[in-house]
Amino acid sequence: MKEGGTSESNQLIQIKVSEFSRLRSLTRSMRNARVCILYQSANLEYTWSENLPPMWQDKWFKGCTDDALMNETSAAKLNASREEAIRSGIPQMVEINILTGNSSRWYEFYSDCDYHDDGALAGILTTMVDISELKRREQILKALLREVSHRSKNLLSIIQSVAAQTARFTDTIDGFLGKFRGRIQSLSQSQDLVTDSNWHGALFRDLVRSQLEKYTDINDTRLKVTGENPYLFPGAALHLGLALHELIVNATSFGGLNPQSKNHVVINIRASETNDGEDQLVFEWHETDFYNIPIDESSPPRFGSAVLQRIIPSVVDGEAEYLKDENGVTYRLTIAKEHYDL
Repeated sequence: MKEGGTSESNQLIQIKVSEFSRLRSLTRSMRNARVCILYQSANLEYTWSENLPPMWQDKWFKGCTDDALMNETSAAKLNASREEAIRSGIPQMVEINILTGNSSRWYEFYSDCDYHDDGALAGILTTMVDISELKRREQILKALLREVSHRSKNLLSIIQSVAAQTARFTDTIDGFLGKFRGRIQSLSQSQDLVTDSNWHGALFRDLVRSQLEKYTDINDTRLKVTGENPYLFPGAALHLGLALHELIVNATSFGGLNPQSKNHVVINIRASETNDGEDQLVFEWHETDFYNIPIDESSPPRFGSAVLQRIIPSVVDGEAEYLKDENGVTYRLTIAKEHYDL
């Protein structure tokens, strides 16, 4: 009997040690996961807790209520959730923002009823989970979505304007579609650069390269890109990309980048100052051998001229000069300091 009793005692000890080890592991896991367990009696007084958050270490005591741990509004919200759990018998969840000094943390409270064998309410078991990091990510995501919505509306507005102006200056459907596709492609290439920079903008030389590579060899010896390489903010990048598109299409069709041409194109951008001493950028496009056909000065302005002389300058708060004759074309654009960074 003695040996049998000893064996059973050892088995019980091993079971208790195993259970203790399991509980210790569970407690460590809860601590790592920022989970707190709270237990209240049927009259909603706390009887025990496990893994209290630091803000409650000095506030919690056996027999306390929610009023001792949080403000009146938060306590009322949590109590309402528990009363609903008692009424319906269904576990309830509520999110509460708890102030801790000058900061706050978000928690999810899952409240579930605990019953005696006879069905009477024994107490309320509450699992408290720190979701502050999740809330922070949600706020960042909402801010990003608002920014995407804002940017998308701006881009749609630009596309609508391009479509309307292209239609205004085009005589045929086929002509409209060809020009409109090219301009939308130009916007798309500039938008890719802006998106890759997390909506900050685009480097000038990357913008030039993206617009050139569809129409000509970017290593063409007739082409020179000189000067600074400023960082253009999104609005300026999109619109200057559109201006480059118009200049490049004309140059490859009729001017300095035409396969039959032996002349050249120089693209330059440099820092300068206004007459009032304000910083600005000066973008210049100089092209020789522009248009091997007579220029009719009495012909109505086309879309490209409207973009270069009116639309782009208004967007970048600058001024533009577009000179074109049988010898070539010169386009000069100033860009206000609010639209770039060196």
